[in-house]
Amino acid sequence: MDFSLTDEQRAFRDAAAAFADGELAPHADGWDRDKVFPVETLRAAAALGFASIYVREDVGGSALTRLDAALVFEELAKGCTSTAAFLSIHNMVSWMIDSFAEETVRRRFLPDLTTMTRIAAYCLTEPGSGSDAASLSTRAVRDGDHYVLNGQKAFISGGGAADVYVCMVRTGDAGPRGISCIAVEAGTPGLSFGAQERKMGWNSQPTAAVMFENCRVPAANLIGDEGDGFRIAMAGLDGGRINIAACSLGAAQACLERAVGYMGERAQFGTPISQFQALRFRVADMATELEAARLMVHRAAVKLDQGAPDKTVAAAMAKRFATDTGFRVVNEALQLHGGYGYLADYGVERYLRDVRVHQILEGTNEVMRLIIARDVFGQ
Repeated sequence: MDFSLTDEQRAFRDAAAAFADGELAPHADGWDRDKVFPVETLRAAAALGFASIYVREDVGGSALTRLDAALVFEELAKGCTSTAAFLSIHNMVSWMIDSFAEETVRRRFLPDLTTMTRIAAYCLTEPGSGSDAASLSTRAVRDGDHYVLNGQKAFISGGGAADVYVCMVRTGDAGPRGISCIAVEAGTPGLSFGAQERKMGWNSQPTAAVMFENCRVPAANLIGDEGDGFRIAMAGLDGGRINIAACSLGAAQACLERAVGYMGERAQFGTPISQFQALRFRVADMATELEAARLMVHRAAVKLDQGAPDKTVAAAMAKRFATDTGFRVVNEALQLHGGYGYLADYGVERYLRDVRVHQILEGTNEVMRLIIARDVFGQ
């Protein structure tokens, strides 16, 4: 049980930190305010290998580990949590294609996805099926060499802007075994999008409904076999949960550091507020809980790399704890800024708006508790 990082891990962690400081942080407020999707910045991140962290090298991936990815996403989220989170989704989708698609499909999609010449989106949630994902109703009916898709996906990051939509669709009977996974390319007739959602946070990435009306998709775009879709979707989410947990760590760490800096400068009653014991104890708790969350995330990442039998439960625990802790630490940091924390000029309120959704997506934290409880009780 070695908690130290290798020289290589420190190197790409530092590279991610430098990219966040130089390319994300200076623009994050403007992207949030103006709702800019920074495609060229994402492609610059891809040039450093951050769009395909655990995709195989033969298609341009970095072939690193889930722990490596957690280190990268924590650093990127310090610069812009919203943009880092979008990058994490793109990584998840690319890994799903890399791991489950036939070789011809891998080589057709992944070289462009690893460079972000093309951008990927993950389409599972529907208006009527959120936490109950296995009840999804988007239907794909085989018609010769194509599937004909009808239905709608909701809350899709990249909706209307992505080039490849990896979709969970129903090809069989009700339940998880009737679900398949297929890639739908932008421009396919019958594919359309809803209006861009107005959101509390995550404003540097577009979010929209994805709709299918007699949308004919080549059967060759199937990822895995018919009936494999739910298994593929859940496998993707194990890693996605760790990634989003790491993004929460980064946002919380950035806000903790801002709070400590502010407390050293702000004086009340003739004394810097950093000298007030009650506030020092609050910061001590914030730092302790954040470090505990970081250890859980790293442990879950290692278990996923190892294919441990309890990898799904470990990912659920890490996601639940780290995203709850992350939001709490950011909220405490805002409170320690007093009225200034409520102002956009100080940046903490943007982090707060961005991390709030981490407790909802990639499986709500209530669903994480359900996964954990089933493991504890054996049912």
